[in-house]
Amino acid sequence: MQRVRAAYVEIDGQVVGQIGVGLLALVCAEQGDTEQEADKLLAKVLKLRIFSDAEGKMNRSVQDVGGGLLIVSQFTLAADASGGNRPSFTQAARPEAGRRLYEHVVQQARRLHPVVQTGEFGADMQVHLVNDGPVTIPLRIAPPAAA
Repeated sequence: MQRVRAAYVEIDGQVVGQIGVGLLALVCAEQGDTEQEADKLLAKVLKLRIFSDAEGKMNRSVQDVGGGLLIVSQFTLAADASGGNRPSFTQAARPEAGRRLYEHVVQQARRLHPVVQTGEFGADMQVHLVNDGPVTIPLRIAPPAAA
């Protein structure tokens, strides 16, 4: 999650998604991830207080500031480089599952937030952003504990 002053995604030289002030969400589905976990993550993203209030404290959410949300799929966040110099992506969800979860997140975000833009799942994208702060927050929702 990156707080941005502006961000946009290009594919083949064409802008496909663009926001002003808001959040750039780089989203990765890993094996075993569920829609319920994705919903919890989205709820956290929308309520995360990382925008400044009148006193300059991080006390406002993207919803509070009326900011945009740019959601971009990025399977490389599942990279494991512990075994050598070439990252392994075995923890990334299979493309069908990744697409399904990505589309679920986008659909839910559009239902809950007025300004949602996206990249394109599986495309070669160029992501441009002006990181504000910089503020970058990694978010991960742990799966429910085994009973």
